[in-house]
Amino acid sequence: MKFSVINCCRHRQHNCVTSSSSLPWISPFNFTKPVKPKLDPPPEITLTETRKKSKYITHDVAINLIKREKDPQHALKIFNMISEQKGFNHNNATYASILQKLAQFKKFQAVERVLHQMTYETCKFHEGVFINLMKHYSKCWFHEKVLDTFLAIQTIVREKPSPKAISSCLNLLVDSNRVDLARKLLLHAKRSLTYKPNVCIFNILVKYHCKNGDLESAFEVVKEMRNSKYSYPNVITYSTLMDGLCQNGKLKEAFELFEEMISKDRIVPDPLTYNVLINGFCRGGKADRARNVIEFMKNNGCCPNVFNYSALVDGLCKAGKPQDAKEVLAEMKSSGLKPDTVTYTSLINFLCRNGQVDEAIELLKEMKENECEADTVTFNVILGGLCREGRFDEALDMVEKLPHQGIYLNKGSYRIVLNSLTQKCELRKAKKLLGLMLSRGFVPHYATSNELLVCLCKERMADDAAAALFDLVGMGFQPKFDTWELLIKLICRDRKLLYVFELLDELVTANS
Repeated sequence: MKFSVINCCRHRQHNCVTSSSSLPWISPFNFTKPVKPKLDPPPEITLTETRKKSKYITHDVAINLIKREKDPQHALKIFNMISEQKGFNHNNATYASILQKLAQFKKFQAVERVLHQMTYETCKFHEGVFINLMKHYSKCWFHEKVLDTFLAIQTIVREKPSPKAISSCLNLLVDSNRVDLARKLLLHAKRSLTYKPNVCIFNILVKYHCKNGDLESAFEVVKEMRNSKYSYPNVITYSTLMDGLCQNGKLKEAFELFEEMISKDRIVPDPLTYNVLINGFCRGGKADRARNVIEFMKNNGCCPNVFNYSALVDGLCKAGKPQDAKEVLAEMKSSGLKPDTVTYTSLINFLCRNGQVDEAIELLKEMKENECEADTVTFNVILGGLCREGRFDEALDMVEKLPHQGIYLNKGSYRIVLNSLTQKCELRKAKKLLGLMLSRGFVPHYATSNELLVCLCKERMADDAAAALFDLVGMGFQPKFDTWELLIKLICRDRKLLYVFELLDELVTANS
């Protein structure tokens, strides 16, 4: 049967084809889109060709990458990798950015290697890179390196250092009291650079002698200035001399020099010169004469600025004349000047030290209303005032909340309150503040830590003392032997031997 059915189908198919036409039968599946001819397979592509070409890094992008990098070693790696680009050569700006990054993180060995590399470069360097480096070395007390960096200018920049570079180096050495190196610099400038000292150089030498109380030598330098063809005393020279005289209590001579400056040399004093007199009179206990200086300024066409008024307010406060200081503050506002943080803090400090904390807090509110930002010093003054009056809850509230308001508190802020709480035996509050302090990464003073532990032991607060010690040891603190002995005795007396073993383990681990 199966065979016949198949044959029948074949027979029908044959009849259909022959009856329609002479064309062969075409399947319906062939009436689709025409099949495209097969293309030749693409040539094999190597792995290197399939890699996406990296974007070329320009000098500006390189500088931005280095500046944004927080890890100096990684920044140096970026600096070196960028130089491997075909056709790329570092320039003064890229070298300046990597040197700034390394110096900022005190990676001075790496700085030396980069400077050595610069000696082989063909690009043009500028001495500003070296002046910046000198400042970093000076901050870290590497004074010999300050001079070495100056001496490297001519080798790498391929030009003689400018007067600005010489003045900058000399000023850093003089401020650091390295007269030996300052002399070397001046000798080198005279012999090798054939450099004639200008007014700036002379003024730095005047400042040095005044700073060391050698006024006779300072006046000798000024005499040499008058005889020199390349310099003559200016307003800075006189201001420096006047400040030196005031610092040594010679107020009369300072004022005589001020008059000589105007009458003899026809030099017009600036607000900085007046500030020297204001500070001098205030330090000498002559606040009234300091106030007269402000009036003298006004009468002679020199408008007092914020710094002049701030100096006077500070001087009057130190002289114990807060009412006069408030009057000066009001005068300052009426003249259109906006009191700054220093002005307010001087008055706040006086009020806090004289038991007028509420009035000081009112001034703090006034600062906020006038959009004058109080700094850490201002808040530390307030915290000290609150603690002196025993208002610990308010002080603790400030310490806890201020950081959440975007105000920075330093370790001194916490220590002021913790010291006061410990001294007044407010131990519960002290223990709470200690926890907050440590959680924010601030460690108490060593003596305060020991004192707090001793106080807790004396009050038989074994649990609190042990917990405090655990926390302090975790931050690297090592108690005095007496403190440790007292704590162990207390814990043993209370039969809490487990604490003893845990403490021993903790201390052994910390010292290993």
